[in-house]
Amino acid sequence: MKNVYIMDHPLIQHKISRLRDKHTGTSEFRKIVEEIAILMGYEALRDLPLEEVEVETPIESCMTPVISGRKLAVVPVLRAGLGMVNGITTLVPTAKIGHIGLYRDPETHKPHEYYCKLPESISERLVVMVDPMLATGGSAVAAVDFIKQRGGKNIKCLFIIAAPEGLKALQEAHPDVEIYVGHLDRELNKAAYICPGLGDAGDRIFGTE
Repeated sequence: MKNVYIMDHPLIQHKISRLRDKHTGTSEFRKIVEEIAILMGYEALRDLPLEEVEVETPIESCMTPVISGRKLAVVPVLRAGLGMVNGITTLVPTAKIGHIGLYRDPETHKPHEYYCKLPESISERLVVMVDPMLATGGSAVAAVDFIKQRGGKNIKCLFIIAAPEGLKALQEAHPDVEIYVGHLDRELNKAAYICPGLGDAGDRIFGTE
């Protein structure tokens, strides 16, 4: 599929396997999610624009590249997406952070917005939307809708694992958005959970039930 990148790096795959293990505790789970976000972000941000600036080294002056423009806006989908934010800001500490709050109706599985606040000048930024899981795709499609409605144009989405159904839905709704997936799982079950998946990412990141 166009603009879809399935990550095959051995480190990402190894760390996802640790996330899947039901015996992996909250602290380790949270740490691994952040590490995977760093690895995925490193790949997803390889096309950041650069400009040359003059710098004084201890030896002499030179022209050297820095990231140009208004840089990044990192937008987690609450609440599980919060677990990936530090990974991206480790790479780009100057990134601005927005938040999109969605909850999924337990019966219809449809997303409902309860919060959306994005950095200023969002139309001039690269927006990196993060969420550990892409299940039905409903929340992701809605989140990208909100970003576009507020002026966002250059958007990349990062998911640690995804179901084929959700990936298809997001790609069809927003074919201009680049989608990065750590691992494409088999399917959704009747409760719209990813199989084999890793359980509820939010509960496992924050230690809730």
